[in-house]
Amino acid sequence: MAFFPVGAESAQLLRFNSEIRPLLSDRCFPCHGFDAKARKANLRLDTAEGAFALGENGPAIVPGDLERSLIWERINSDNPDEVMPPPDSHLSLSPSEKQRIREWILQGAQYEKHWAFLKIQKPTISDHTGNAIDDLISQRLKQEELTLSPKASDRTLIRRLSFDLRGLPPTQEELDTFLQDQSSDAWEKLVDRFLADPAFGERMSWAWLDAARYADSNGYQGDRERTMWPWRDWVIKSFNENLPFDQFTIWQIAGDLLPKPTHEQLLATGFLRNHPINGEGGRIAEENRVDYVMDMAETVATTWLGLTFNCARCHDHKYDPISQNNYYGLFDFFNHTPVSGAGGDPQTPPILTTHSAEEETLILELREQLGQITQKQSQFKESVQDRLIEWEKNKLREPAQNEWIPFLFTEKNSDHPELTFSPLSDHSLLTSGSTPKKVIYTLSAQVPQSGIRALRIDALRHPSFTDGGLAPSDSGNFVLTSFEAYLHLEGQPRRELKLQNPQATFEQNGWPVEGALDKQDTTGWAVWNGKRFEQDHAATFELAEPIAPQSQGKIELVLRHQSQHQAHYLGRFRISHTLLHSPQLEQRASSLSSSLKTPKDQRSPDQQKTVFSSFVSEQPEFGDFEKLEQQRNSLVQKIAQIEKSAPKVMIMADQKKRRETYVLKVGSYQEPLGRVDAHTPEILPSLTQSHEKANRLDLARWLVSRENPLTARVIVNRVWQELFGIGFVKSAEDFGVQSEIPSHPQTLDWLAADFIEHGWNFKRLIRQIVTSQTYRQASEVTSLQLEKDPHNRLLARASRFRLASWMIRDQALASSGLLRKKIGGVPVKPWQPEGLWQEVTFGKKKYTPDQGENLYRRSLYTFWRRISAPPMFFDTASRETCEVTSHRTNSPLHALITLNDPLYSEAARALALRARATQPQKPIATAFESVLSRRPRHDEHEALRKLFEQAKANFSEKIDQANALLAIGESPSGPQSDTVEIAALTTVCLAILNTDEALTRE
Repeated sequence: MAFFPVGAESAQLLRFNSEIRPLLSDRCFPCHGFDAKARKANLRLDTAEGAFALGENGPAIVPGDLERSLIWERINSDNPDEVMPPPDSHLSLSPSEKQRIREWILQGAQYEKHWAFLKIQKPTISDHTGNAIDDLISQRLKQEELTLSPKASDRTLIRRLSFDLRGLPPTQEELDTFLQDQSSDAWEKLVDRFLADPAFGERMSWAWLDAARYADSNGYQGDRERTMWPWRDWVIKSFNENLPFDQFTIWQIAGDLLPKPTHEQLLATGFLRNHPINGEGGRIAEENRVDYVMDMAETVATTWLGLTFNCARCHDHKYDPISQNNYYGLFDFFNHTPVSGAGGDPQTPPILTTHSAEEETLILELREQLGQITQKQSQFKESVQDRLIEWEKNKLREPAQNEWIPFLFTEKNSDHPELTFSPLSDHSLLTSGSTPKKVIYTLSAQVPQSGIRALRIDALRHPSFTDGGLAPSDSGNFVLTSFEAYLHLEGQPRRELKLQNPQATFEQNGWPVEGALDKQDTTGWAVWNGKRFEQDHAATFELAEPIAPQSQGKIELVLRHQSQHQAHYLGRFRISHTLLHSPQLEQRASSLSSSLKTPKDQRSPDQQKTVFSSFVSEQPEFGDFEKLEQQRNSLVQKIAQIEKSAPKVMIMADQKKRRETYVLKVGSYQEPLGRVDAHTPEILPSLTQSHEKANRLDLARWLVSRENPLTARVIVNRVWQELFGIGFVKSAEDFGVQSEIPSHPQTLDWLAADFIEHGWNFKRLIRQIVTSQTYRQASEVTSLQLEKDPHNRLLARASRFRLASWMIRDQALASSGLLRKKIGGVPVKPWQPEGLWQEVTFGKKKYTPDQGENLYRRSLYTFWRRISAPPMFFDTASRETCEVTSHRTNSPLHALITLNDPLYSEAARALALRARATQPQKPIATAFESVLSRRPRHDEHEALRKLFEQAKANFSEKIDQANALLAIGESPSGPQSDTVEIAALTTVCLAILNTDEALTRE
């Protein structure tokens, strides 16, 4: 056995969490850890009970006794069959690491619960003189013989704060105001102004959208567009209004389960529905559904718990105390939505119709007008009740000529003789025989003695068609591309009858019944609603000139089915005629006669409408009422149009009957094992249930309970990551056993505890951090700092890192004056290279850039196609799964975009024009300060001046290049008389936008 002398470190007690657990986790836990199925020799080293247990050859660890501790023997063995870790694992322990394990065993081998699973205790701060953050950070620095750096310059600080809180550079006015403010609380006032700026919500939302895997399309093949952007706008609003983070959490996970949930609380649950939706034809619906539920569970675990639950989908977690049973316990919370997984509908129910503030106002106005008209109609109806009663009596005495009467066709032909018609007892016709792709019906009947005012087509279901539908097509749907009527009177030539005022019980989107009258093969009437047909459908057509009674002759009806859709023709149908003046189409096909025969107190609203409209149509003196009815219908249509065009946001709801949840073998939906109910991991505090079965609301409340040790730590760490470039824990997505020990555990816990104690106040948390001396340090590094803390994890200086690409873009827009500060709304499409969408969608999607102000909106609002993300954002999350880690890159793509992208060239021109207009005598210095919030040094200004002169000389000789540069984009290019000078200044401004300082958060 190897011998390691006890060195100077032996006197210091080794901590399991910081010194020993990382070694065991990395080298031992894969075979001797949490995963029972992967565990070798029935030995556990992740728990004291397992390590100290008496095995076949003795205990692995005997506290204080190296000779009896088998682990010590194995890690020092020369026998390849016995040494641990085994050679085939390609893992090993260095001499210093073995020494550390040796000392720990001799010191008693004390185990500790993983730091992240310990209850949050607010540290006591000794010598507390100011900001608690500074006291705690200074204590840590003191251990390394370091101190906080001096404060950065005011110009650096305002620019830093503006990007950190708003994602934008400060304006010149904001800069001047701050520099002139000599009060002792000038910094605090600036912080409060930036926190109150609506841009704050936009800045903070980007990281949340990454975590929520937000996009404007489904993903996968097809990648259909969705309308989840109202949820995105709610996130912005929540950050701006400082919605307490516990409420922010509960609403997004279970807003629908709150008592009498508001529209806003329902909208918030869109968080869980932001997952990709698979619409590929070969996918099985249940497989999709299970994938969606897994995505919800794993997203919640990553976002709020900082745990890699996905590692336990197929087996017990190899590194963390999360079993496969725990995984499906979390899965069960989300397993009860009515979503089936079928199809790729980007508005799969449950959905919530959401209006803008302007639309809400308009709808209220229209409904008020509608109410006034309805009141006038009610008053009119009361005044004519006696006449109506008498009219109804007379109508009931009339023969049944007012009903819809089916035609008895004497001729029934089609352009496919092998397709035949069979009359049924209800006077409908059933087609059979061949199944042509397209077909034309020609039907003839004698003109009835009573004459004709209107025609009706009933499309009727039949078991012989697909899913008992209306046609032999693959969906059971039909497309009637043309409906024509001709009159053959004795002694007169064949005459086409004009049809008008078509109505239908239902119209497929893009296939209205009006399309059956234009004789175009690309239009027509269809009724597919995306699911199996559960009812018949009908359409009516009025004759512009009714056929008079006693007319002798034949009526010929032609029904054309000429669309490109295979076998989409009426399979079973009935055609009827009527003498009704204003025939009312009702889905149940009730006529005036049947309405009149129904007792008044038993009539349906449709029957009441049929009776009264027929009464009014026969009273010429009631024209005013008909005008009111027209106005009413117009208002109803306007409201319906707004409702129809309003975005539909996918939200959460639970079906009444809960599904049974099972552990799935290797995560396969086809291989259920034991049943499991919703629960949380045993390593964490227990969950309080409000019902017999725990639900999402219980889970949401548990996440933000005071006892939960993870959520507050995880969120504080991510906020720190946003403000310092890296969190206390580098792996923001993983607080498990494999994660590092926090760089400042006491600071993390103090902020987490304080966050909870003050009502999860998000803005207060940020204010605490940015008002600290730690945040306001200069970023210059000393040789001592570089030696002791090369990566600045100890925070003896300010962080310095590359701005995210979306911030760089927004900076160019803001400093140039092009930025349009509208909050929220429909996603926009700024310029991007041609062909990107076509390439990934087999030519089915074409990107068409917007025009006008939409080109200059903040990056947050750019349309995000999931399979082809905006190319200007090359350092951000993919939005396919939940991601909470900051992405930063110095890729050459940065320069390709910021030097060549049309937006940056246009922004440089706008910046040049703005600088000339503001300070005509010193435009270079003005542009420089607009971007960098400081004036250029003499050498910097001289370098830029030389660049200007060189560019001016070049453009003077190549005026076509100057014109081409100034022609980029839609914003004004400046007076033609100054083309050369503006182009040269544009070149300088583009250089300023591409300086390291411009691209860096200092």
